[in-house]
Order: sequence, then C-alpha cells, then structure tokens
Amino acid sequence: MNFKDYIRVIPDFPQPGIRFKDITTLLKDGNVYREAIEQMKAKVEHLNIDVIAGPEARGFVVGAPLAYALGVGFVPIRKSGKLPGNTVEADYDLEYGKDKLAVHADAISPGQRVLIADDLLATGGTISTSINLVQKLGGEVIGAAFLIELSYLNGRDKLTGMEVTSLVTY
Repeated sequence: MNFKDYIRVIPDFPQPGIRFKDITTLLKDGNVYREAIEQMKAKVEHLNIDVIAGPEARGFVVGAPLAYALGVGFVPIRKSGKLPGNTVEADYDLEYGKDKLAVHADAISPGQRVLIADDLLATGGTISTSINLVQKLGGEVIGAAFLIELSYLNGRDKLTGMEVTSLVTY
C-alpha cells in the first residue's frame, strides 16, 4: 500500500516554506489507518518492547494504537503544564520555534525497554527530547517508529544507537 496516497501535503503551513504533511486524511480511512499500524507493528515487534511513549499530540494517534496492537502500555509525553502530579520536563527546539515537553515522573520504570512512536521525524528535536525524558526516568530507548520521515532534514542522524523505522519517506 502506498501511504503517500493518503497523506495530504499543505504548502506554507504553519509558515511560508513549510510543506506540512497532514496525516488526518490517512487517519480518517479506517482500513488504511489499521494497515499503517499493522505494518509498523511488523517492523518493531522483534524489539521486545515493554512500553511505547509518544509525544503530544499526533504521537498519541500512532503510539497508542501501536501499543494496543503489541499488547504493551502507552506513556503520553505532553506539553508542559498538561499533566497532573509530579513530572519531569525538558526544553527543545522545533523546526519553527521552541517548546517544552513533560512526562509523569513515575511513567517509566528503570530498565524498561521503550519505543518512541510519532507521526513524523523531521529535524529530530521532539524525538531527541522524548528520548531524554525517558532516559531521565531510567528507561532504555531501544527504537523509534514513525509514519513519515523527512529524510532531507537528517533527523535520523540524532537517533544513534537504536533502531529507527518509518513507513513513508519524503
């Protein structure tokens, strides 16, 4: 299946020069969405994953169903101020700005094998920060899985020492 046929590209969003990859057109087709999750599952199930972590918000729509398909837990990584209770936070640079991510301090146990899942790998800023948060909690990041990879932005270069997989590459 060619998943690019189901991803809408929106020019100049959220700012001029960016070609936004909109996965909502893929998500609305249940058969395509299911196939995408099944293909991602097939690519990562050999990793002996304990838990999947996904950054807000599109990481939830990739990571949670992937965790369900694999029979493992899901840990949401949220923007600062969105989680109740004790959290660990980290600042990071976006492709077009700055932000801060947080995770519950008890979300990941030391030694757990963690897969990071998100919709898009661009410069690697969001994923590197997610990895940092998991490692602060003692988790071992064993891989990262994406629906889309923008290979021309070289985000994969920041993800050394782990398996990285994506379904679609631009």
